[in-house]
Amino acid sequence: QVQLVESGGGLVQSGGSLRLSCAASGSYFSINTMGWYRQVPGNERELVGTITRGGSTNYADSGKGRFTVSRDNAKKMVYMQMNSLKPEDTALYYCGVDATTYSRPGSTTYWGKGTLVTVSS
Repeated sequence: QVQLVESGGGLVQSGGSLRLSCAASGSYFSINTMGWYRQVPGNERELVGTITRGGSTNYADSGKGRFTVSRDNAKKMVYMQMNSLKPEDTALYYCGVDATTYSRPGSTTYWGKGTLVTVSS
């Protein structure tokens, strides 16, 4: 019921920056918390940063103040500005949202297919 499309990933040198974008579409009542998660092959998917409708954010320590999550409710988009990137940030980054639909009670989590971020040293 909610489709998410990420963009903005790519190859960047260590110390560089990227801006990830995620666009939501589909049929739903509302989108609640939105955020970004990342996964490296062989590792568990981990939270990077989330943001509520009211703008409250939550970041993992790995961000170290380098990442900033924002959203545009009117455009149904969530962004993440990534600065001072390190090779350790290399991962597949997923957009995840909690949405309230017409067919289910409460919120349901939806995921995008991911955008690859590669940071070279």
